[in-house]
Amino acid sequence: MIYSFRMAALAGAASLIFSAPISAQEGGAVEIDPNVFNMFLESMTRQPASQATADQVNQARDQLTDIYLLSSQPRAQELKEGPRLKAQLELQTRAMLAQAVANDFLSKNQATDEEMQALYAEQVENAPGTEFKARHILVESQGEATDIITQLEGGADFAELAKDKSTGPSGPSGGDLGWFPPDRMVPEFSQAVQQLADGEYSKEPVQTQFGWHVILREESRDSVPPPFDSVRDAIKQQIEAQKLQNYIESLRS
Repeated sequence: MIYSFRMAALAGAASLIFSAPISAQEGGAVEIDPNVFNMFLESMTRQPASQATADQVNQARDQLTDIYLLSSQPRAQELKEGPRLKAQLELQTRAMLAQAVANDFLSKNQATDEEMQALYAEQVENAPGTEFKARHILVESQGEATDIITQLEGGADFAELAKDKSTGPSGPSGGDLGWFPPDRMVPEFSQAVQQLADGEYSKEPVQTQFGWHVILREESRDSVPPPFDSVRDAIKQQIEAQKLQNYIESLRS
């Protein structure tokens, strides 16, 4: 079996033009397209082909040669017609084509500054007006929560009780949840926090999907929206994702 490779560097780099006729016993040969080789090389090195080292090029060449040798055997053509492999190849091709069409659509339908500013203004307008700083103690039963409230009424320190009793991830830090808008929490917890005054803890246990809570609302403040530039990329992605979804829905229709 004879391997023949031709490689040329472009602009002094290793951006490769690669040709690999592979001679098998049957006398056939398979040409490896340069674009295929470069894509394979980039998938291995996770960097542009032009930045690949000589060792990386040789390793990619050897691995791709093996792939082409095996996939060029007569048995490969027989297996290719099997229903399962045929379906896998069809799905893989369809997925790649779908992604290519989606990328092409997005490149031609990018979010405009006007769209981004409009969505930012809408989100600022609809954002909660108040943020809260709170602690909580999470336990498994209502009885445990009631007992904790009794201890608080007797003068126990909330943070120390949280460290000792809470099963939640914030327990070791005294139940500290930091600052948060109400919509970040599950509804039952959010409603309980909003009904408390600053410095007040819940006099009745609060049940959520996570268990039973005793909540201390430490402080509250007016919400300050993030600067547009700090959320610009996220807003851009949100708009373009919606555009793509609308396009897909139109295709379904």
